[in-house]
Amino acid sequence: MLSGMNDAIHYSPLMKDRFRGFMPVVVDVETGGFDPHTDALLEIAAITLRMDPERRIHPAETLACHVQAFPGARIDPKALAFNGIDPDHPFRGALPEAEALRRVFNPIRKALKESGCHRAVLVGHNAAFDLSFINAAVKRTAFKRNPFHPFSTLDTVTLAALAYGHTVLAKAAELAGIPWDNREAHSAIYDAQRTAELFCKVVNRWQELNRPHAG
Repeated sequence: MLSGMNDAIHYSPLMKDRFRGFMPVVVDVETGGFDPHTDALLEIAAITLRMDPERRIHPAETLACHVQAFPGARIDPKALAFNGIDPDHPFRGALPEAEALRRVFNPIRKALKESGCHRAVLVGHNAAFDLSFINAAVKRTAFKRNPFHPFSTLDTVTLAALAYGHTVLAKAAELAGIPWDNREAHSAIYDAQRTAELFCKVVNRWQELNRPHAG
């Protein structure tokens, strides 16, 4: 099932000048293990970002999809105990990988076109992990219109360490003044939303500190 919890959103062409033609898109995945080639991709969430006239960035569209494990995929019970996913739940509404990618990627491609950006860059907390599972699913499905850069990422682990002296998402969010609910954590959509808030807070604060002052 895809969740698109948004009204119509305008993506400003100002965004293309902020990140060298890239549009940051915050992603979180939940999986059946740590190996993107053998372990199942079970949830994808993506948060696009918009820029206001003052060049501050904000979370925009929230996209989320439950994903069917690909044939032969490994699912570690320890991973399910951690993320609380029941892959066989009758109301899960999971989609095959190719359809899940299409449902999430198409709105991102639309946002790219509106903003004038030429590529999405994945923002994540331990971003290489999320990108590795996205890339593996793209390869398995021979998906032709992947909006993401194949290896470049923006990692909120590094940004949180710089801005708040902490690398754990829950603690970094707390230090940034972002509410955190442990009961909701470790779902792709919740973690992506909190990561998006953290990323926006750090980027906007950096811009504020580096804005030229009259005088």
